[in-house]
Amino acid sequence: MPGENLSRDEARERADLLSVDGYEVALDLRSAVGEADGDAPRTFRSVTTIRFRCAEPGASSFADLIAPGVTSVTLNGLDLDPAAVFDGRRIALEDLLAENELTVDARCAYSRTGEGMHRFVDPEDGEVYLYTQYEPADARRVFANFEQPDLKAPYRFEVTAPEGWTVRSNGAGVLTDGTWRFAETKPISTYITAVLAGPYHEVTDSYRRTFEDGTVLEIPLSALCRKGLARYFDAEDVFLVTKQGLDFFHDHFDYPYPFGKYDQAFVPEYNLGAMENPGLVTFREEYIFRGRVTSASYERRANVILHEMAHMWFGDLVTMTWWDDLWLKESFADFMGSFSLVEATRFRNGWITFANNRKSWAYRADQLPSTHPVTADIRDLEDAKLNFDGITYAKGASVLKQLVAYVGRDAFLEGARRYFKRHAYGNTRLRDLLAVLEETSGRELAGWSRSWLETAGVNSLTPQLTCDAEGRITELAVVQDAAPSHPELRPHRVAVGLYRRSPSGDLVRYARAETDVDGPRTVVGELAGAERPELVLVNDDDLTYCKVRFDGGSLDTLRDHLGDLTDPLARALCWSALWNLTRDALMPARDFIGLVFRHAGRESDIGVLQMLHAWARSALTHYAAPAWRAEGALLLAQGALRELRTAEPGSQHQLTWARFFAAVAETEADLQLLRGLLEGTAKIDGLTVDQELRWAFLEPLAAHGEADEAAIDAELARDDTASGKRHQVRCLAARPSAAVKAQAWAQVVEGDSLSNALVEATIAGFARPGQRELLAPYTGKYFEAIERVWTERSIQIGMYVVRGLFPGLQDDRTTLEATESWLAAHRNTAPALRRLVMEAADDLARSLRGQECDAAAAG
Repeated sequence: MPGENLSRDEARERADLLSVDGYEVALDLRSAVGEADGDAPRTFRSVTTIRFRCAEPGASSFADLIAPGVTSVTLNGLDLDPAAVFDGRRIALEDLLAENELTVDARCAYSRTGEGMHRFVDPEDGEVYLYTQYEPADARRVFANFEQPDLKAPYRFEVTAPEGWTVRSNGAGVLTDGTWRFAETKPISTYITAVLAGPYHEVTDSYRRTFEDGTVLEIPLSALCRKGLARYFDAEDVFLVTKQGLDFFHDHFDYPYPFGKYDQAFVPEYNLGAMENPGLVTFREEYIFRGRVTSASYERRANVILHEMAHMWFGDLVTMTWWDDLWLKESFADFMGSFSLVEATRFRNGWITFANNRKSWAYRADQLPSTHPVTADIRDLEDAKLNFDGITYAKGASVLKQLVAYVGRDAFLEGARRYFKRHAYGNTRLRDLLAVLEETSGRELAGWSRSWLETAGVNSLTPQLTCDAEGRITELAVVQDAAPSHPELRPHRVAVGLYRRSPSGDLVRYARAETDVDGPRTVVGELAGAERPELVLVNDDDLTYCKVRFDGGSLDTLRDHLGDLTDPLARALCWSALWNLTRDALMPARDFIGLVFRHAGRESDIGVLQMLHAWARSALTHYAAPAWRAEGALLLAQGALRELRTAEPGSQHQLTWARFFAAVAETEADLQLLRGLLEGTAKIDGLTVDQELRWAFLEPLAAHGEADEAAIDAELARDDTASGKRHQVRCLAARPSAAVKAQAWAQVVEGDSLSNALVEATIAGFARPGQRELLAPYTGKYFEAIERVWTERSIQIGMYVVRGLFPGLQDDRTTLEATESWLAAHRNTAPALRRLVMEAADDLARSLRGQECDAAAAG
């Protein structure tokens, strides 16, 4: 990986020197089918012609290409010796003219890691499917280019593929004489070009919009997936959300969708949630649901569809100059995804999901040693790859939500409209966006930007309450704290809500005030004189980005009456705050788990309930005292089974509790019930055990040694599909056997025969919380292997291994010391690798603090 890196300084120097007029790329993908050529990597022919200008004739530069071989290189009519100018990563370009033409004929390799041109063979029918994924810099694995976001250009793609295949790219395509020729794109960056090819199932539709001036916009729509998933594909719902999103963005952006058609392809073994390639958006195929799922899954898919659609403007039309300003696309898309979801679709509770789910991701990331400002310092491509994180997405989106409250909705949207028109098909930096927002709002934003975009860390807001003898508030203040490592106190626009129980027992809000919190202590004068509350909720309505704390009385109220809180957003905010208290070792893990089982059964929002299940498991795995884990595991299993049996038959709550029960099943009776549900000898009224739920029940049986390889293979025979294969691999690796763990380790760490999806599945099965003793021998092996893995494997696989196999389940001081020793001995290793290990060490240290807190609660 290090030799494939590109620094910001190199990119800046090349952008000052070169400008690109256009690309012509011809790919021959017929080699994707048939037998491979021995042990050599399977390759395809890629011929690229680039027309570009040089500001300093006679200067030198380079083009990017990662390929097994180059057949020819021609620069301005001169044939160059490939061996002399190509080193496997870059093509040296000497003595450039004012106007240049470069043609590169290369043999590029198909990928098994989800990077570049990924090749997938469907085990169900043997069909081959191809798609590309480039962000941040893997287009160079498919064609020669200048791989940086600010060297935008139009592209013409030609693709020769096996007969009968469907082939798509960014522009509209026509099949002529066996070759697909695609219309030239608008000027776009390399990382959002795309090609998809294979026997894909396709559904078509169209979108039509008549604007006020009488002009009509028609956008051809299509949705694609593998043939094996066609029977599950609810394309009509995908199109419904797509049309609602296009209406919303046209209403608010005043800039018609600029990229012609709008294809959306759901592809196998995808590393990301989705990718915003203009005209050809790609999604992970898990968004096609093979079994019954809850409304939260449909909401999540709709949010992703709208997130990628927002990128057509924020990211594709106007693109950041370098990855420092990645937030200019990802933060905006994350915010606009939820904004449009709530206002344009049936998912009216999208801000609850945002507060409970997305912000949880941001809070964790913002407390790691690798936290960074929303506008980050991205030195190179490895930095960029790791910065697709909770800061860039969820914190950035939270900050934008705060900005909308600060400048006003109308000013914010008018700023976006001016931004698009002023910078269409160009590249921007932070100052370009702030300039238009200052114009439209009349507010000076440099100070706001310094506090919110240019500093790291999360603040805590705590209410301080004093009342008189009559039970009236004499003073309510909000105290703001910051971690010593990131001491910035920020200006917050917050709502403070006062809650008390009604005669019916519901916990309801009876007073609210919005105020600007600035500095260490702010008095909320508007609430003086109000009756004493049972609960004070700072950041009611979730206007700002902060960790919410509680006064003692409010915390006592939540312990007994959280389930009585009628407002679902307020309830989600309280749950999130309680989880942050647990992670910060301010609430014992056993108390949090107790709260979940006291109140989660009344949770109406299914997405919040699913988060509570995840948090409860994490609390037991990482933050509970080791001596209490066995008791805690029984409590989890008993509580889950109780809620499963009392849930409304056939409801999505029942399905959610069923999945949670399977995940925490502990006793022989629990496992017998799972086996009975699999075999049909047991029944829970209303619960349909479809294929996906069968795998969910089989995995804990495998992990407890109650399902052997034959049973797992028999289940694969029932579901001999790509999805079934992933489940099978995970179940096999989950078995409680030293030999099984050794085999899984060897497959992932020592070999490279597994695809990205199967590496991920194997790691998930390998690292089981209930198998700490089996995993103990791998702590030393991990630290011996990770630098080699990082050097030899792709960055995606490296990230899977370094994160997924970190011995965090060996949660003791010895493991933390071993991690710190590795970091001390490897100060000069790849910064991105060090970052991953530092993050894991911080998580482990946090776990140990939580365990100490939980042990103290036991007396």
